[in-house]
Amino acid sequence: MYDFVTHTWNTVKGACPHDCSYCYMKRWGNLKPVRFDKRELKTDLGAGNFIFIGSSCDLFADEIPHDWILDTLTKANWYDNRYLLQSKNPARFNRGYSEDISQPVVFCTTIETNRFYPEVMHASPHPCNRAVAMQKMRVPRYVTIEPILDFDLEPMIELIKRCEPVQVNIGADSGRNGLPEPSRDKVLALIDALSQFTTIAKKRNLGRLFTEARP
Repeated sequence: MYDFVTHTWNTVKGACPHDCSYCYMKRWGNLKPVRFDKRELKTDLGAGNFIFIGSSCDLFADEIPHDWILDTLTKANWYDNRYLLQSKNPARFNRGYSEDISQPVVFCTTIETNRFYPEVMHASPHPCNRAVAMQKMRVPRYVTIEPILDFDLEPMIELIKRCEPVQVNIGADSGRNGLPEPSRDKVLALIDALSQFTTIAKKRNLGRLFTEARP
């Protein structure tokens, strides 16, 4: 999912409670109910890696039991790595979990747009609520705008700025899910504005929005 991470690791597997319509996991058909895979606690996570924990299911969704999260972070602490924790429910980050991981960690949330598209986001928290939660954190933060959805420029800029991210990752819909997408000019204007206060990491799939004709 990201060029800058070296590995992904998933202790929680199955259907993500947020049920976003574009989730790449859905391309493999019906997913099993969400569950904790204890076999993953035997994984050697090595050293010197940048590991994305929870790339296939949101580890911090409200439906995920506290013990599953704690067991995952405890295991991560055994290894000298850097970790990426990403959630569409960053309010749960603020319930003490940043204190449960002693290794270097970056917390990230997805903000696809400043709007709420219920047919796309389903059970996910509103993007505005995600930004408010990120603002309260005192650790390094990323924001991921992927898949980028049509947005309102000034409100979107303010929403990302509120998160105080050290890096913003921007990507398009790789699955061709027919999502409401912004124009090329709108994306370029957003990138230019965000570049004034943070580092931008453009994903390769973003190129499609620059080359395809748009209505």
